Amino acid sequence: MPAGRRLLAAAVTAAACLGAQALSDTPATAADEVVSRGVAIPAFYNPPAQLPAADGALIRTEPLRLALSLPGLDGPLPGSATRLMYKSTDSGGQSVAVTGAYIEPSAAWQGDGPRPLVVVAPGTMGQGDQCAASLGLEHPLTANGRTVSVGYEDLAIYRLLAKGIAVVVTDYVGLGATDRLHTYVNRVDEGHAVLDAARAARAVDGASVTDGSPVGLFGYSQGGGATAAAAELQASYAPDVTLAGTYAGAPPADLTSVTKAIDGSELAGALGWSLNGFLQSDPSLKPIAEAHLNAAGKAALADLSTMCVGDAIFGYAYAKSTKWTTDGQSISDIIAGTPALQSFLNSQRIGTLTPSGPVRVATGVSDNLVPHSQARQLAVDWCRRGGDVTYKAVVLPDVGSALLNHFAPLLTDQTDAVHWLADRLAGRAATSNCSSMPVQP
Repeated sequence: MPAGRRLLAAAVTAAACLGAQALSDTPATAADEVVSRGVAIPAFYNPPAQLPAADGALIRTEPLRLALSLPGLDGPLPGSATRLMYKSTDSGGQSVAVTGAYIEPSAAWQGDGPRPLVVVAPGTMGQGDQCAASLGLEHPLTANGRTVSVGYEDLAIYRLLAKGIAVVVTDYVGLGATDRLHTYVNRVDEGHAVLDAARAARAVDGASVTDGSPVGLFGYSQGGGATAAAAELQASYAPDVTLAGTYAGAPPADLTSVTKAIDGSELAGALGWSLNGFLQSDPSLKPIAEAHLNAAGKAALADLSTMCVGDAIFGYAYAKSTKWTTDGQSISDIIAGTPALQSFLNSQRIGTLTPSGPVRVATGVSDNLVPHSQARQLAVDWCRRGGDVTYKAVVLPDVGSALLNHFAPLLTDQTDAVHWLADRLAGRAATSNCSSMPVQP
């Protein structure tokens, strides 16, 4: 069994041991539910026709049962959760509903001042609505014979809650909410969804966070790109959300580089999610896709649009995009030869603006899935712009698997990342290492 599939099997086993629930492959019973690969998405995730005007405004909420929870003297441990839907604005300037979850921790905040809030931006979950991170809090493992999804972000969420930090998790634009396709790695959609989640959390009934609560951002991989984008967009889009600190782990800052790296890898399915997201974000690119994708490529994109990470590994690991195109070119070759695609990907580049507040960029030196070099370049670009940057190169051996090389730093660096962010929320100053960053990692 390839290493990537061994990793998935291990993750599935671990989630099952933690009390995860397998969902049965049964049809939806409510008329307004949506079924994705045999999983009934609750009617809550179906957005209304009319949305509020204000970004971050709550649309609806309901109690959310945490699957991994214990009774405590002062309430459930690690906290009480609320499912939420809130309004945001997408990269085209259109109003959009975004779902997520807010968790009020049972633990007391030990720092000075009001309880802080951290927005957790999930790593890659997939593109099917059943993959949403808020659903992962309720069902850490979804496995029904047609889809496999693991709520691996739950670990970081629970570590933050244990410190008395309130957490709000965003599902991003189009993931969970059933009215559109998830715009995977669209920096503006993700950055706005992250910032508006902070706004929405303040309005949740019973939430202890206020406008005066320090706000931090936490994300790895897709989530690292989302938090990095949010840190850049905060000043113009959400000046009312002052950032105490941002952790951006393994951020896909340069999609041209990332697109080339994931092609043919264990997570080749992410290439399909990227293309689907590009076409959702900019419909003017659709004629280019029509001209270059063959029947197999079009079928793969349609199939992947409903898949989670587990499905994509089992179904599309090591797939090469040369099999998806009419002339045998790779997607990267087509991008290189098509100015409109180059322009679109350049518009998604993170690192062209100065981030707000201190930021910590961490990347594994052996990461060749979300390439280490482009993530480190983001830190360099921010340093050149005068950002308050702490850069961490996570040194781990190359184990011969792009997926494992990418996934391992998520776990090995997580303790340091949580501590760093907690220090910023407690008001302790960060120590930038921009002046001492070596020429080579």
